[in-house]
Amino acid sequence: QVHLVESGGGSVEAGMSLRLSCSVSGYIGPYYCMAWFRQRPGAGREGVASIDVDSDGRDSSEKYDRSVDGRFTIDFDNDHNVLYLQMNKLKPEDTAIYYCATVGETFCWPYHMTRASAYTYWGQGTQVTVSS
Repeated sequence: QVHLVESGGGSVEAGMSLRLSCSVSGYIGPYYCMAWFRQRPGAGREGVASIDVDSDGRDSSEKYDRSVDGRFTIDFDNDHNVLYLQMNKLKPEDTAIYYCATVGETFCWPYHMTRASAYTYWGQGTQVTVSS
């Protein structure tokens, strides 16, 4: 069974940074797609960033939603099985619950940035609040 546990959320002022972590346990597959989604108040889940992880645990092909491109960085630490989201220059509109998600035996296709239903496993989410 795969378990994803997010941490690192909090309340910050605009312009500051946060780094989210997602600890991964269990076997996802020989290669897989991992992603960060967020859910803003009153809205559905939207893709923020995705990354491919190959059979050697190497990550590549990072993709970002245009709203965070240049400010957020997704990264996977294979040694510790942790997915990160470094968030810089935070804006009030980044306020949301952030979730990590993964699906095995596929790399990330473009629809993995928009289709939450494409993912098999989800974490419980971590709240990020950015004040102006």
